[in-house]
This record gives sequence, C-alpha cells and structure tokens, in this order.
Amino acid sequence: MINESAKRMLELDKMLTMAAEYTVSPAGRRLAERHAPSTDERQVQAWLEETEEAARLLETGASIPLSAMEGIDEIIALLGKGRVYVPSELYQLNVWLTSIAQMKRYMASKRQAAPRIASYAESMDDCPELRQELNRCLRGSSLADEASPELGRIRRQLYAIEGKIEKKLEQTMVKYKSALQESIISKRRGHYVIAVKRDLRKQVPGTVWDESSSGQTLFVEPGDIAVLQQEWDSWKADEERECYTIQAQLSAMAEARTSELEWNIEAMAAFDFITARGKMSRSYNGIRPAMNKEPLVRLVQARHPLIAAERCVPLDAEIGADWQQLMITGPNTGGKTVALKTFGLLVLLHQCGFLIPAAAGSELGIFHKVMADLGDGQSLEQSLSTFSSHMTNVALMVREANHRSLLLLDELAAGTDPGEGIALSVALLEHLMEMKARVVATTHFNEIKRFASQTPGCMNASMTFDPETLRPLHRLVIGEAGESRAFAVARRFGLLERIVARAESLAASSGQQLQLHMPAPQVTSRQAAKRKPEENSHAEGNKPAKQSGAQHRAGDCVWIHPLRRTGIVYREADERGNVIVQVEDRKLTFNQKRLARYIDRSKLYPGQDYDMDIVFESKENRKKRHQMNRKHVEDVVIVTKPGEDE
Repeated sequence: MINESAKRMLELDKMLTMAAEYTVSPAGRRLAERHAPSTDERQVQAWLEETEEAARLLETGASIPLSAMEGIDEIIALLGKGRVYVPSELYQLNVWLTSIAQMKRYMASKRQAAPRIASYAESMDDCPELRQELNRCLRGSSLADEASPELGRIRRQLYAIEGKIEKKLEQTMVKYKSALQESIISKRRGHYVIAVKRDLRKQVPGTVWDESSSGQTLFVEPGDIAVLQQEWDSWKADEERECYTIQAQLSAMAEARTSELEWNIEAMAAFDFITARGKMSRSYNGIRPAMNKEPLVRLVQARHPLIAAERCVPLDAEIGADWQQLMITGPNTGGKTVALKTFGLLVLLHQCGFLIPAAAGSELGIFHKVMADLGDGQSLEQSLSTFSSHMTNVALMVREANHRSLLLLDELAAGTDPGEGIALSVALLEHLMEMKARVVATTHFNEIKRFASQTPGCMNASMTFDPETLRPLHRLVIGEAGESRAFAVARRFGLLERIVARAESLAASSGQQLQLHMPAPQVTSRQAAKRKPEENSHAEGNKPAKQSGAQHRAGDCVWIHPLRRTGIVYREADERGNVIVQVEDRKLTFNQKRLARYIDRSKLYPGQDYDMDIVFESKENRKKRHQMNRKHVEDVVIVTKPGEDE
C-alpha cells in the first residue's frame, strides 16, 4: 500500500525504527523493522486491540516479563540437525523456558484487562518435562553430580584422587622447600604442579609442564604424584564420556519439542513487538480512533508524533466525508507540509496498529494506497529536476489512484512555468476527482485556490498567520483560502526593508506595466536576436503579430515565423517583398509576410545615423572598407557571399 519513497517522505521508517528501539529481543526487533501497514480491516482492528491492551497494562505500572532471548535463535535454529548442546546452551534454554512459564502465569492473571493478548499466552508451551529435567541436571551452566548415578560415582572418585594428590603435593613441598620459588599448588595443562626455581630444577624430580614469562620459574609435576595423576586422567575421561551422554539425552528431549520451541519464539517476539507498540504509543499519548467503513480521515487535535508536544500546534482537519480534496494554503514556514505529513503518517500508523496522537472524536478509514509527493525530489544521479521528479511521482499516482487512495501533493504547480504548472495541476485535480481519490495538497497559487472554492467536492483550508508578530500560528482553518505572506516572512528573516518595500510596490502594480526604476540597458542587435518572444512581449506589453505588407527597415529586430526566432533586417524588401535578415552569422532571405515587427531599430541603436556596418560587417571588413574609401589599395578585397551584394 506504500512504496519506499512515500515511506521515507512520510517518515514511517523513522517511526518503525523508534518502535524497534522499544523491543528487548532480536526477534522482536526484526518484527518491528519488517512491519508494514495492512489494508485488511480485521487485521488492523486486531493490531489496534493488541496495542491498546498493552498500553493499558503499562499504564498500571505493570512490568511485562519479556525475555531478551539471548542466544535462543541460534539454539533453536540447530534443532533437528543432530546438535549436542553444551551445558551453557542448555542453561540458556532452561532460563528461556522459565521466562515462558512466567509469561503464561502473568498473562493468565491479566485475562480481564487484556483478553486478546492474554489468549496468545495460552498457546505457548513451557515444556514442563524438559524444564524439570534441565533443572535436575544443571547447576548454573554446568552439569550437576546428580545428573546421573554414574556421573555421581565418577566424580566421587575424582574428588578422592584430587584429595590424595593435594596431600602428596604438600608433603613434596616440605621435602623440596629450598628449591621452591613459592609455596603454592597450581594446575598446568590439567596437571598438578609446584613452582620450582630454574637453577635448582635438578633437585625436584618430575615433569616440567610450563614456565613463567621471565623463565626463572618452572612448573613441575613431581614424580611422587605421577601415578595418582594417571589415575585421575583415566577417571576424567570417564567423566567426559558420561557428560556427553547426558548432554545428548537432554538435546534429544529438546529436539522432540522443536515445533513447540519454535512457536514459543514467535509468540515471545510477538509479545515483545506488541509491548513496544504500546510503549511507543504511550510516549506520545496515543488513542485508538474510531474505525470507519469509508475511506475518510477526521482528525481532532492531532499532532505529528516526531514533533515535541510543546512545540506542535494540534491539527483539526478532515477529508473523505463532505469533500474529496483539500487544498491547504498559507504562508511559507506556516506548517502546510507538516499538516500534509501528519495526514499521511497518522493514516499509516493507524494501519500499522499503532495508536495515534490525537483526541477523542478522531476517525479513520482504511486506505489501499497512500502516496506522497513531498520536497523538490532533485537527483543528480538520476538526472531528475524538481519538475520531472514531481511528474514521475504524479504519473504513478494517476495510474494507481482509486476511491481508497490517499494522495498527498506538496506545492502544486511548482518547478515549472506557473501558467503551465497551474493548468497541469487543475487538470490533475479534475482527473483525481473523477477517480474519487482523496487528495490533500498545498499550493500558493490563487488559480488553484479559486478552483477549490468553485468545485464541488473540493475545499480550501489555510494555515493562519499573525500579522502583528509576523509569525505563522500553524493552525489550520477549514473553509478559507490563505495568503502566502511572502513579504512578511521575508521581513521576519531579515531581508533589507527597502527590497521588501520595492517588492510590495511592484506587486501592487500587478496587471499593469511594471515601472522598473533602473536605467535602460544598451541592447545590441545580437542580444535582441537571442531573446525569446515572450521576454520582449512582457517588456513591450504586446506579442509579435504578423504585419503583412509592413515595411521593415534595416536594423529592425523581426520575428521569423518559419524559424520561430528573431533576426535583424539587413536589406529592406525588394519589389517582390523579399527581405534579407541576418540570423547569427548568416544572411537569409524571407518574404516579408513571414516576418513580424519585434523591436523597432529606434529602441536598439543610439540615434538615426548609427553606423549599421557595426552590426552586419566583421571588424576586418570594416577596416578594409575604410581603407578603400580613403584611397586605392592593392590586393585589398572584400569577399561577400551570394545575396550579400554591396
């Protein structure tokens, strides 16, 4: 229902990341990160009920016994693969099963307050037989002596031999006291050793198993205990075999409950994510809005959840009941885009099963598509301009729009020629009205405001502005169009007062010829030829028109209809009405019916006696002509192209 671009524009990705931070287990975090809005009303209702119940439990100060499930993913993933778990892994499994039993007991006590999520706990299996056996066989992360009678017998033998070895070593240390570095008994590579000085090594018979970092101390197993050590090694090997047998039995018991253990992971992860939704919803005082069968949005005192409550002005707005399209207007920095994002994000949060930051009376329907076009969308990598980016998004909206679509359009008609942009925007709004899509858009253009005021099913809304403080109030008023307040915003941000005042005077003369208070620039014929017709038509107050039979004088700037550009008249019309026109560096012939007066030569050149050779001749030819006018010069020739006769 939402693509990655809209998900990012409306900041749903940030909200899901925030929810993931509230989870305590890796499996719960994965659920949060992969979560997506649903278009199934029953699924959305179930999610909302879960979140509401979790928030209600948390509100009472309850501590839900969630499990962090550290290492459990890896343990469960190896079930059925013949894995024999070591005691530390069996201990982790036992701790987790204990937390499952705690969750079942806790949820059983909360059936009245949270019936839906309490029912989920009933499907969990804490595997009491397995848990009982693990409790019997384990002491912490080690196997207990009571794990089996044979293990108990073997370890008693080991304890007895270790006692004999220690007693023998104490006697040895007394016997070789003068050769010892210090009077301690330690173990090296599984052997009991004493610390002997290197230079007195020969006084203590036995096997060297290690030495100190300085090399001055040798750790020697005295020959007096060699027999006892061999006997200990034999019993130790028996212990390891018995431990492996017990671990294999416990692993087999766990493997026999694979399906129950896998379901427990899913259920505990679901509890983790449900609790995270409840925690996040409580962080912004969310409520569960009424569900409407129709695709509408009615927000009462709604806030954007990523804006601090003390800085966010509540939003009251609706769409989908009495009107399908809402045009939001008002000043820059006035909160139009925030209002747009609030519409889209709250709809998405609702369909993700989160409570929304709004007041009672809010109402939302189910939308199958939520699409947005926010920001300028420029991309150097994809060679996208602002306008082409907008059109890419809008074209996708048009293809997929239906009566259960919510389309959010920021700055309609922006990024291109205002006239064409406005026309495109009105045509788009008309088409989306036919498709019955719900549209919320922002704009600064009066033509679109007028369209909204005159079109059934379309409504204006404005962001309010305080003219005294020159600050936006960020409050949306339905039913009236707002003003852009560009001059007030410019003043507020420190633009020079004389610039703003001048802009106001220019705006006041809108629709009349602007009186520009600046000296007229000297326009050369080449510059005039490069101007587009609309530039000069704005300056002159009219458009070039065909002037059949009109006499064009040398130096006039004319509009050449076949070429759709301007040129400078080089030779006036002959008896057939053909005029030679200079276009850049070429001189071309056109019938005067194909030409229109664009700029009179009197506005291009200073004075009637202006030397037109400066326009039409190259500097080199003008120099030659000057020489030839003074006297005859050998080998000086002026070459002209056909049609450029002198």
